[in-house]
Amino acid sequence: MPSHRITSPSVPRRKPRQSRALHTSLALQQAFVRLLVEQGYASITIREIVALAGTGLGSFYEYFASKQDLARVCLHLRTKTLLVALRAAGAEAAGRPLHDMVDAVIASQFAAHKGEPQEWGAHYLLERHYSSAEAYRAMYERFVNEWGTVLEAASDLPADFPAREAARVVQTMLYGLFAHTYIRTPERPDVPALERQVRTAIHAYLDAMTGR
Repeated sequence: MPSHRITSPSVPRRKPRQSRALHTSLALQQAFVRLLVEQGYASITIREIVALAGTGLGSFYEYFASKQDLARVCLHLRTKTLLVALRAAGAEAAGRPLHDMVDAVIASQFAAHKGEPQEWGAHYLLERHYSSAEAYRAMYERFVNEWGTVLEAASDLPADFPAREAARVVQTMLYGLFAHTYIRTPERPDVPALERQVRTAIHAYLDAMTGR
């Protein structure tokens, strides 16, 4: 494991609020992700990022303290899309049977992973090697909490069901299958096969936990 970790910047940077500023910030993020896919994190320079984004060093430092800070933001925002999708799917399916609710959430996660598979592979690699343990744990707990809310809202859940324990296992299985698939597959993965594996693993576990 590399010795340095991506941490929060020591000096707060201006948050982009106006449309032009937001465009600049997004351009820098997109340039970083493209370079991340093409050459890996370690060899990326800030000059390469700003050149590809079509902006300048001054603009970069208005929003990001360093390359590490930009990477942290990109990791956070991409992971947040998964969390938001999970929350929305769970809320919409609340009150339905357990398997239906779980299927709705799984579908939301596959929908959120649409796009360039190389970007997701680069994301999971970067997360593993450069995210701080504290940031990783905090985000992981947010996913576990959302899964707990989903499971507890199922209409057929036994009264004594250990939702929190199950939520942790379900998230671990889902994350593990996604991460390992996208890391090891340079091209677009076999989505139907992956979805079948995810559903089979999670349903089997939940059935065992509920005694079905």
